Amino acid sequence: MQTLHAIAAALLLGGSLAAQAADRDAMFQPGELLSSNSEYREAWQDMIEDEKRLPDWLINLSGPSTPLQAVEGKDGSFLVGQVCEAQNCFNQRLYVAFNWDKDEAYALYVQIPDGLPEDRAPSEHASLRWLGEPDEGMRALLKEQLRSDPNWF
Repeated sequence: MQTLHAIAAALLLGGSLAAQAADRDAMFQPGELLSSNSEYREAWQDMIEDEKRLPDWLINLSGPSTPLQAVEGKDGSFLVGQVCEAQNCFNQRLYVAFNWDKDEAYALYVQIPDGLPEDRAPSEHASLRWLGEPDEGMRALLKEQLRSDPNWF
């Protein structure tokens, strides 16, 4: 019986430590996460290596960004955030997600045409590009991040 309690305690401690590590990582901006953690950087590089014609700010996650947040998705827990192009934040943005195991990354690249009149809905004119072959659950999670943007209608 003591062995069973010890195993249960070890599993709870392991899960607690993983959650604490993910919460700590959530304090970072996406670009900081890549520069400070080789596992996240490797997951990101694996995701973008076969993608063509990506701008430098996207490759390096180097634009203005939001802090990462821990979010529960259909397929587990993820760190999600937003990065945009410094000179054109409204028109060029990226929603990123990393799984807590630090081995998978996904993104939604949103491009809105320059000069879109203010009375036009960005959602009706934007092009969406999925990076990392996200499944339907991940697509829903990233789309929800996009829909939560107050400038998206």
